[in-house]
Amino acid sequence: MQDGSTATETADANANMAMTFLQGLAEKAASFLPSVAGALVVLVLGLWIAGRIKRLAAAGMARTGRIDETLGGFLSSLIYYGLIVLVIITTLGVFGVPTTSFAAVIGAAGLAIGLSLQGTLGHVASGVMMLGFRPFDVGDFVEAAGVSGTVKSIGLFTTEMATVDNKKIIVPNGKIFDDVITNYAGYPTRRVDLVFGVSYGDDLDKAMALINAEVEKESRVKSDPEPTVAVDNLNASSVDIVCRDWVERDDYFPVKWALLKAVKERFDAEGVSIPFQCLTLYQEQAA
Repeated sequence: MQDGSTATETADANANMAMTFLQGLAEKAASFLPSVAGALVVLVLGLWIAGRIKRLAAAGMARTGRIDETLGGFLSSLIYYGLIVLVIITTLGVFGVPTTSFAAVIGAAGLAIGLSLQGTLGHVASGVMMLGFRPFDVGDFVEAAGVSGTVKSIGLFTTEMATVDNKKIIVPNGKIFDDVITNYAGYPTRRVDLVFGVSYGDDLDKAMALINAEVEKESRVKSDPEPTVAVDNLNASSVDIVCRDWVERDDYFPVKWALLKAVKERFDAEGVSIPFQCLTLYQEQAA
């Protein structure tokens, strides 16, 4: 009877301990329940607001028409992920987790990542500046970072160009933005500068009149500003006559090639000579 009584007492004690543990666990869960519910509400609502702000920011930048689609997507995503980090930190704070040290860890990690990727981040920053300020657009012929070509695409890290012989060139944005950029398509019009050398024995007024006549025949040359034909230089073997005409930028090379051919043929027909460079050799006689 004594052994049975001892076993019963032990079982009752174990049951009481289990009940006490469960009651304590229920009390702790009940105390945490408001915090968990609040954290879930903050998380869900914060994620929804972040997504909404991202869409509104992207739509707003698209409506301006001054921000590139690539830049708009990058900035809206940057806003979104920044808000996500803020929502997570706020959620942890509502849940009862100390966020001061957590924010410090995030800041230190961001600093370490920034230092390790400073070259890459520099190209990204240059890409953002290029997409925002637009020193050139896709399709423009530019000269920058020691290369020249037609711009095919502008990304956040690199810019792709095609040379005149259709070679593909990929240039880091940092090198382009830190260098002098020459955009040959930056303005709607360009000036065609041509130089024709004639002999010293030729009639300069006649040569200039012939050049003017060919310029007047070319319909793609603009009348305003008025074309200029003038004597520009006296070289060792020729008198240089400069011809400056304004054309639409897309007509630059066609007009240049057409006028060079037309003036040369007109000079030949009218007897105006284009001198060749001459070299005179003097030979000393041995004593």
